[in-house]
Amino acid sequence: MADEPIDILGNKTPLQKARKPYIDLLAKKGSSGMLATVPDGFKPGSEIANLEVLGYDVAKCFEGRGALEAASMGVAVLPGEMAMRCNIICIENKKIKNHSAGHISNEEAKELIDYLQKELGDDTFTFHNGISYRHLLIMKGGDKRISCTPPHDVPGTPFADVMVKALVPEAEDTARKLNELTLKSQELLAKHPVNLKRIEMGKDPANSIWVWSAGYKPQMKTMMESFGIKSGAVISAVDLIKGIGIYAGLKSIDVEGATGLYNTNYEGKAQAAIDALKTHDFVFLHIEASDEAGHEGDVDLKIKTIEYLDNRIVRPIYEEVSKWNEPVTIAVLPDHPTPCAIRTHTNAPVPFIIYRPNGIADAVENYDEFSAQKGSYGLLKGTEFIETLFKKQNS
Repeated sequence: MADEPIDILGNKTPLQKARKPYIDLLAKKGSSGMLATVPDGFKPGSEIANLEVLGYDVAKCFEGRGALEAASMGVAVLPGEMAMRCNIICIENKKIKNHSAGHISNEEAKELIDYLQKELGDDTFTFHNGISYRHLLIMKGGDKRISCTPPHDVPGTPFADVMVKALVPEAEDTARKLNELTLKSQELLAKHPVNLKRIEMGKDPANSIWVWSAGYKPQMKTMMESFGIKSGAVISAVDLIKGIGIYAGLKSIDVEGATGLYNTNYEGKAQAAIDALKTHDFVFLHIEASDEAGHEGDVDLKIKTIEYLDNRIVRPIYEEVSKWNEPVTIAVLPDHPTPCAIRTHTNAPVPFIIYRPNGIADAVENYDEFSAQKGSYGLLKGTEFIETLFKKQNS
């Protein structure tokens, strides 16, 4: 959700412009602050930011996005194996046009990944299907000491300039094999019927793989071990978030029609969260839509996704739990900013709300990047946010 002031919005952010009465109500009844979700030395990726939100020390536990997504997909990362995120992207005139091949459908993507596994899968490489453009590559014997560029960070860049590079001499072979695999994928995908049909329909072809965020199996304590909660659940359409949740000891709950885009099943996810709260201490409900709108640079869509979040997620959850005898604490926050102007993530702190029934409210009355800076929580870092969230109201 978080962004920067935009000229066409009168120098306001999408959060300031959007109509969001229920989120603003939580801000008025709760307390606000800012949260630094990207530690020094790390790039502002969703994997880093969400681990930080949940109270993990990424310097100790982070092993790359691929290994986290593998957990969600039910793929075991074995000793001697390296997991990587594998996007299927659109390259046009030898430049990265977008990171999502025009948000390719699950069905089309599955056909392409199955084809790549048939043609390129071997004793070294194995492709695994994910959702839309997000997939998984397992490499046996890979060295994670490589530099990979997330494709959403470099739209418009010649792909050859941002291919995999070795950080140490021992990783040269890994980088070479991965780059060769990418080039082979381009040769195969260019002529695939799925892409020929997409071109005919005026859609972006998924004409290359793009691998990034390499790592081995992570070592993470569960949130039950770290914070003393009895049980928890995660609800997301995104394999990364589901994988983080699984390693954190949370039950992953799938919702039919959840897409990770603006057209996701908001009502289904809200109801799933309400149902999960009846049996779990903690529910981590993740909505990807605003982030994707930021990556597309679509200001109007970003505003719409914020309004959808307010009316179709926050409103029904707030109205339902307000009827319960047991008080339910609600927090609202993004994991990182994705400004429409630059179409990628930044490491700026994000605004948050923590609302507790009958809790003490601060002076903040609206939820946005600037109002939250005046909140009573100030700037939180590391485990401070999750420890504050789990703190008993009267302690």
